[in-house]
Amino acid sequence: MDNKEAIEKLRDDENYYGDFGKQYLSNSDISSLLNNPLDFKKPLPPNPAFVVGGYFHTTILEPEKLDKYKIIKSSTRNTKAYKEISGGDICLLEHEADNIELMREKVLENELFYDMIREGNVEYEVPGIKTLDGLDWKGKADIINHSHQLVIDLKTTNNINSFASSAYKYNYDSQAYIYSKMFGYELIFIVVDKKTRQLGLFDCSDQFLQSGQNKVAKAVQAYNEFFVNGEGDFSPVSYTHLTLPTIYSV
Repeated sequence: MDNKEAIEKLRDDENYYGDFGKQYLSNSDISSLLNNPLDFKKPLPPNPAFVVGGYFHTTILEPEKLDKYKIIKSSTRNTKAYKEISGGDICLLEHEADNIELMREKVLENELFYDMIREGNVEYEVPGIKTLDGLDWKGKADIINHSHQLVIDLKTTNNINSFASSAYKYNYDSQAYIYSKMFGYELIFIVVDKKTRQLGLFDCSDQFLQSGQNKVAKAVQAYNEFFVNGEGDFSPVSYTHLTLPTIYSV
């Protein structure tokens, strides 16, 4: 199967996140490879933050798929009503869904953001494959605006003023590096604060991208040592690298 066929297959989330997609590395693998390769490809436990982030993305990029989310009228996830209705799944609380709708409106009411997200030759949820440091990586861009030659990633945060540190904690530097190589355009982050609904536009400096490239190189080294050569002499401390990016906020 050539890359064009593989990319088309990765459009389906079942393939992207399932067995077919597991033949590729992705930015979500960076953390385990740098910190504890024994956790590589282990499924993450359910997390409400993932559901909230996913719902936010869906409201903007794929609103026709909102029906897949269950919304429960409950103040917390600890109430009897929530536990009965959720059936053990992580579901959205009604006030979370309401806040996300306000966040969506805030983003799309901004003229600059609306232009980048909606105007021109725009694609959403675009998969890609790229060989980096000898290994094949996959990614899925939130938005590619070919008219502006930009890859745009949507992020939510609990505190937009600390997004610079979050960018490292959550490996957004390696994501920016991988996606810029994969899709051939500069990557920028559109960020909305979940509490204040303040908006931010975050550009990636050369220093930020270099940090991401370093993480990718070290992740590949860890992968080869553990899963190709089987040497098992990996030291997590030796794979730590932090440098602050240049940030622009609007």
